[in-house]
Amino acid sequence: MKTALFVPCYVDQFYPRVAIAALTVLERLGIEVDVPESAACCGQPSANAGYAREGQSTIDRFVNTYAGYDRVIVLSGSCAMHVRLHAGEVMVHSGRADSAGPRVAERTTEFCAFLHDDVGLKRVSSLGATFKTRVAIHIGCHGLRGLGLARPSELQIHPFDKVRALLGTVHGLEMADLSRPDECCGFGGTFAVGEPDVSVRMGTDRLRDFRAQGAAAVVSTDMSCVMHLDGLARHERLGLPMYHVAEVLAGLASLP
Repeated sequence: MKTALFVPCYVDQFYPRVAIAALTVLERLGIEVDVPESAACCGQPSANAGYAREGQSTIDRFVNTYAGYDRVIVLSGSCAMHVRLHAGEVMVHSGRADSAGPRVAERTTEFCAFLHDDVGLKRVSSLGATFKTRVAIHIGCHGLRGLGLARPSELQIHPFDKVRALLGTVHGLEMADLSRPDECCGFGGTFAVGEPDVSVRMGTDRLRDFRAQGAAAVVSTDMSCVMHLDGLARHERLGLPMYHVAEVLAGLASLP
């Protein structure tokens, strides 16, 4: 299976350590993976801001870059969901419909979903990761409700949580039971810019829940959520380190 890893623009610019951790995990699992450099963004920011037409060239480039891969692993639930929803609409430059877009959309998956569904917990356990601390888990809204990483509390279906299952393979890691486990962090991309007061209040509520349950660190599926929460935590001087799931599985997470 020909596999590629897509590193979202904000991860590349602000959190390159997460991309290194994800690549480390995949390679330790024996997965041969490419990291193409020609697609820098999936086009989500412009589309969400109402400029889908202006951002068309971005997702065109994404599809052209990853058209030849059997699996496209994305280090973001929101980016993965954007590709799955919109890559199928891509037209080739000649103006005719092309099967590459739908093919890329179908083959795109989020990092944790790939490890849980494609690789399996038994192989993930072989990583032998250790992180001896009590953590709060934060799953981004797109990953939770859009990609099915866990059961949202509003759905009356059998409980499941792929992220907790993955972190359950980590030696010494204790998971805090949050009072509102699937609450939004308040970031929401441009929402944090358009509604900063609401965004900050939502993030502060989320941090309060983390602390109330005795979490000494936060582990998340999305660094966009971490960027928001970590900024608030630093402002309040909470001393609450935050990591991506990949960093924990790679053994690259450590407490100060």
